Amino acid sequence: GLTAALGVTPRYVGKTRFDYLLEVADEDAVRAMRPNFSALERVAARGVIVTAPATRNGFDFVSRFFAPRSGVNEDPVTGSAHCALGPYWQERLGKSELLAYQASARGGVVRVRVAGDRVRLGGQAVTVLTGELAG
Repeated sequence: GLTAALGVTPRYVGKTRFDYLLEVADEDAVRAMRPNFSALERVAARGVIVTAPATRNGFDFVSRFFAPRSGVNEDPVTGSAHCALGPYWQERLGKSELLAYQASARGGVVRVRVAGDRVRLGGQAVTVLTGELAG
């Protein structure tokens, strides 16, 4: 199943509209995961978000996002996942402005602000491709 494919024991398992969301014990468990992507590809969801409270560098929480069923074993930084993680951690930590770290190989910092039913994300980006569509 899902937890065997991830190799973790979750504290919480839920489902957003598109993805499974799992909270594990700690940041080290998130960073150490070596998922079985073939098994994850059989999970009936777009992807799987795994998160834990952060213990380093002033971050509130860490996460990783796996979506082999969508053709991406691990996404480096995932805005849509943070739209689910924002309200999840707001409820648990009691704060609406959060600093997150996505612990992929590339890694990325995401600023998350929850305001009512809206989630605003911020961070640094690098343009890797530009172009125009012919009309």
